[in-house]
Amino acid sequence: MPSDAKILIVDDHEDTLYALESALAPLGYRLSRATSGDEALKQVLRGQVGLLLLDVRMPGVSGLDVVRYMRRLEQTQHIPVVLLTGFGTDHELTSTAFGLGVADLITKPIDPWILRTKVRYLYDDHRRQLVLQEEIRELRALVKNHGEAHDRPSRPALPHPDTRVPLQRAEGAHHSSLEQDRT
Repeated sequence: MPSDAKILIVDDHEDTLYALESALAPLGYRLSRATSGDEALKQVLRGQVGLLLLDVRMPGVSGLDVVRYMRRLEQTQHIPVVLLTGFGTDHELTSTAFGLGVADLITKPIDPWILRTKVRYLYDDHRRQLVLQEEIRELRALVKNHGEAHDRPSRPALPHPDTRVPLQRAEGAHHSSLEQDRT
């Protein structure tokens, strides 16, 4: 996820979108909005989304449907999702949401301070995870390339000696042969 990845806010009510954008503006992150599940999926699939704030109940494609689709795709399955609901939480919604791997489920009306705290943590943590994954990929490539280099026949550090030039004797051996000639 690039450092300019956005937080996508999805709700079918304009006033809720405005309130969420106002609450998150002090964080300084790039924000984007969608008013339907279909529109949210299109933006997520285009990339550049680092966190999704998603209304549960929307006409057409619901928030849960969006999460189900995202979790099936490798490129989107790890994007953190915070589900927002104005109808309160019940056991079925909670278990379905967390079973799909959502990061949190928040009931409206939303406390801006709590929202900012959760968003900052989830967005920054996701960004750190992606940086670590990239470093791991780079290290694996280095290890693989290093291993392949060892599998190749190695070249000698120095060129082979030229067999046409006689090898020189050690200095001590040279003196002893001269002494033999004198005797």
